[in-house]
Amino acid sequence: QVQLVESGGGLVQPGGSLRLSCTASGTIFSLNDMGWYRQAPGKERELVASITSGGSTNYVDSVKGRFTMSRDNAKTTVYLQMNSLKPEDTAVYYCNANIRRYYSSGTTYTYWGQGTQVTVSA
Repeated sequence: QVQLVESGGGLVQPGGSLRLSCTASGTIFSLNDMGWYRQAPGKERELVASITSGGSTNYVDSVKGRFTMSRDNAKTTVYLQMNSLKPEDTAVYYCNANIRRYYSSGTTYTYWGQGTQVTVSA
């Protein structure tokens, strides 16, 4: 079994910063592409940032220049550094990972974390 556990959410004032972490555990041969999604009340879940196994990143336009995604493969962890936070960044943030579990099989599986709440408010 594989689990993704997020942490780092909370309440922050506009202009503040938070760093989210997502750690994968279980039977893992390799972590492939990973992503951070968010879902605000009444809205669809959207991809905020993604990172390839090689470390290349992509961001939704609304967070470019403010959010930075990184990964530490040795720790099977990805991070989302969020700076200059705005009220519209308020949402539940979810970690997503495509994982190859076994050396003997090239099949990858997609996993989701349980989500962590980020609230940006004065």
